[in-house]
Amino acid sequence: MSPRSLFWAALLAGLVGVSSVCGAQEAPEETEAKPTADDQVEVPVDEAVTTEDSVTIGGTVVPYRVTVGTQPVWGDDNKPVAALFYTYYERSDVEDQTQRPLVVSFNGGPGSASLWMHIAYTGPRLLEIDDEGHPVQPYGIRENPHSILDVADIVYVDPVNTGFSRILNDASRAQFFGVNEDVEYLARWIDTFVTRQGRWTSPKYLIGESYGTVRVSGLAARLQGSHWMYLNGVILVSPTGLGIEREGPVRDALYLPYFTATAWYHEKLPADLQARDLDELLPEVEAFTMDELLPALARGGALSAERRAEVERAYARWSGLSLPVVQQHNMAVGTRFFWKELLRDEGLTVGRLDSRYRGFDRADAGTSPDFDPALSSWNHAFAPAINHYLRNVLGYETDLRYWVFGPVHPWNRDGDMTGYQLQQAMGQNPYLHVMVQSGYYDGGTDYFNAKYTMWNMDPSGRFQDRMWFKGYRSGHMMYLRAPDLKASNDDIRDFIRASLPAPGAPAKR
Repeated sequence: MSPRSLFWAALLAGLVGVSSVCGAQEAPEETEAKPTADDQVEVPVDEAVTTEDSVTIGGTVVPYRVTVGTQPVWGDDNKPVAALFYTYYERSDVEDQTQRPLVVSFNGGPGSASLWMHIAYTGPRLLEIDDEGHPVQPYGIRENPHSILDVADIVYVDPVNTGFSRILNDASRAQFFGVNEDVEYLARWIDTFVTRQGRWTSPKYLIGESYGTVRVSGLAARLQGSHWMYLNGVILVSPTGLGIEREGPVRDALYLPYFTATAWYHEKLPADLQARDLDELLPEVEAFTMDELLPALARGGALSAERRAEVERAYARWSGLSLPVVQQHNMAVGTRFFWKELLRDEGLTVGRLDSRYRGFDRADAGTSPDFDPALSSWNHAFAPAINHYLRNVLGYETDLRYWVFGPVHPWNRDGDMTGYQLQQAMGQNPYLHVMVQSGYYDGGTDYFNAKYTMWNMDPSGRFQDRMWFKGYRSGHMMYLRAPDLKASNDDIRDFIRASLPAPGAPAKR
């Protein structure tokens, strides 16, 4: 398989990260996409199909209306430059929508459609997988008893060149494919959607996964600053670095708590640590990372030999790696090496996106795995499920291919200030709350980097009472594990309820 093919395989669920500071690989440059037979299929610019259904959530039957279709992206001359595909769920037994929360959902990539959270997380229908996220046949869809549709309406949006969304009339690719370009056109699209659906008075939330966290963080500021649309909440699922700087010793130190979690899962820690529960261990390794490891790395060669030996021994204990390996890396072990090394004595590797998964490489030697066993396990279940669901169940007819991941490169990564933009939006909007959801075994966008991002978005500590962190014993897509599907949806439900102000409560500090 070519490097480019490998990259596109890795775009599953927005799972290729966007920041090397989070241990995520950078996307290679891509040339302009070549025309295909799909380019000759008519792209509907503005159409919709609506059906009715119901789902039982928490023992209560929730009737709903689902609309699938396309809505234009308007250019500067107020002519359509792209058509975005969306799926919109509304609870149909609600008489007054003015106070009904609306959630706008994105996945990441960049270049990934919104199907992952749509049919595996918050929506009323789930794809067929087992309780650990492995695909099963026959492919299909079933009810999601944990969907958040009981408390909020949801719209899943496929950005340009994902799903059935397409560029129109030879419009310039450059206006869509970049950190800030993406935010600008999607903000205008959301403005149009909210206007058409009459939802300006509704409490509004954005949820994004992986690169989608860059997207929704920037959107929070853009919607507020340029469209005067103020949000109640932003949910960051497996977030990237959001432009928060962390080079050198900071970058190297922050991976250790993730190493501890993964080593604990695979029973590679010393017996005294292994005998304790993960929830008890993680606060201790986090404290060691910030209070001892980071200062030691910052001192570099000036660190005394005695102190270096102490910290090296502690690093080896917490990481599950041998002391010589830790010493060879100067206590700055990279994630790719860790995935290869932790189970090398068993002839196994661990997964990048969910390090509970184990893989076999062609050779035990080397410094990085041949492939991500987590990704290869997840990859083939989603495409048949979403195609079946949209076409056969919801009745959307088109000869367009559903691009699970589409051509969006080169992507302009300049000017990623999205973490700071989200903080600024919180400063200007006392109603705005933020929740982070992370899997302890996610090695692509690890949980402790997510905590670091939260802390350094808010260096003054003024917004901590409006920021939530939730961790789960799973990986990047924590919702693929049945216990975490329930827990993470319940956490969103609690977050929405907690971030709704009391009737008449003013937005003031």
